[in-house]
Amino acid sequence: MGISKKAAVRLKQIISAPFFRGGVFSLVFFYCFVFVSSNFLVKMATANDITLPAIGNDTSSRFSEAEETLLGETFMRQVRLELPVSDDPETSSYIQNLGYQLISNSEFYNRHFQFFIVHNPNINAFAGPNGYIGINAGLILASSDESELASVMAHEIAHVTQRHLERSFDKNENMSLPTAAAILTAIVLGSTANINLTEAAIFATIAANYEQQLSFSRTHELEADHVGMQILAQSSFDPHGMPGFFEKLQQANRLGDSQVPEFLSTHPVTTKRIAESRNRASNYQIKNKPNSQAFHLTKAKLRVTTNSNLEQLTKRIEAELDEGSYQNKVAQIYSYAHALMRTNKLDKAREQANRLIELDTDRIQYAALRANIEIEDQKFEAGFKIFENALQLNPGNPTLSLHYADALLIQKQAAKAKQVLKSIKNYTITPTYLQLLAKAEGESGNPGASHQVLAEYFLMYDLIPSAINHLKQAMEEKDTSESEKQQILTRIKEIKEIAILEQQF
Repeated sequence: MGISKKAAVRLKQIISAPFFRGGVFSLVFFYCFVFVSSNFLVKMATANDITLPAIGNDTSSRFSEAEETLLGETFMRQVRLELPVSDDPETSSYIQNLGYQLISNSEFYNRHFQFFIVHNPNINAFAGPNGYIGINAGLILASSDESELASVMAHEIAHVTQRHLERSFDKNENMSLPTAAAILTAIVLGSTANINLTEAAIFATIAANYEQQLSFSRTHELEADHVGMQILAQSSFDPHGMPGFFEKLQQANRLGDSQVPEFLSTHPVTTKRIAESRNRASNYQIKNKPNSQAFHLTKAKLRVTTNSNLEQLTKRIEAELDEGSYQNKVAQIYSYAHALMRTNKLDKAREQANRLIELDTDRIQYAALRANIEIEDQKFEAGFKIFENALQLNPGNPTLSLHYADALLIQKQAAKAKQVLKSIKNYTITPTYLQLLAKAEGESGNPGASHQVLAEYFLMYDLIPSAINHLKQAMEEKDTSESEKQQILTRIKEIKEIAILEQQF
């Protein structure tokens, strides 16, 4: 596994920058070497046991709290630019809720975390700075039960709570904040687009530092297993989900499953490590916590949204329903209804959605599905009525509100869409939300407000010139007040400071 072309460019720029010195050089190319030599790393990981540091060790970092926050935000902007981060409110809500469930049952509940799904069928997960944790859709689909998924998330949470990234950087005294952000982009956002790392000087540096760095990486993985299992058990999930999932991946890798190596290359798993994890799990009381219905429904929807041949998938789901070959019948119907809707078989989709609503009249996902079928069928009033009835019972719900606002904008009801969007509660702002709000503001006769929202949208993708340009346009609009102009000037200054930081890349 290599690193993306964009990340490669950033690395080359770092190497030539005046602030790039000594230790940083070895760290960057060590990690690149790890990505392209994962099989060797797996073999080396069978070395002797490593003594774990104290659980919850909060070793002080060279970066201040504000710098770590900025590092995380910069990293997340790069993630959105490089990877297909999902904005789907239903599946995103599930992964956030599961993540917060794990955090709330640990001693680290007061730290910042943001969990998100990457719309990628490969099996992978990663932890970035300041608690940004990404989970590939493929990993969710590969999880047989919720404890397996939760075990991977707990493992990634442990990387954050044990400050593994910060502790890696603390070993390099000359590392600046922009250097750290660029390195993280290169390390975490790996892809199959490799770059040439064969220069003799690079490998000489790797050889000189290899033993120390490999041991440190191995320590991190074992520590994340240890702390992650504690978090898993405290959240009433079966601790055996962790070794069980690792064993499943290792077995699939032996059988040549092309999707598996991505996770294994960043989280080396050996037979010894699995055995240690299983022995540790045996020290906890076995939990019989059932899978949540949200887990089954999330898998069901992702099965449809990640599939490139929906006609074929629809026939397969239908056959599985007839044969009774499914894990959860309700989720199977849910998946079938989504597949039917996306292949424009709306009458049959409506029939399946009605079956779901008869089983559970209060579930938000079913109401959203049923309403969206009406919208797809151009029966807007019927769809609006379903949304409005559901929102009366669940005011400010993000799933219902975002779908409803989108439908309202199709029907040129911008003022109503704006009202619905601004009534959303308990929601992490996403690019989709900003797109909808910008359109609602613009079509409601507020071009200045629309440009301000678009500026934040482009900033989320690290498109800083576009963000500044929209703020300047907002300054010229008649609906922008003098006080708002002063706020815009302040915001332009803040964004330019971000630009100065990132130009050093």
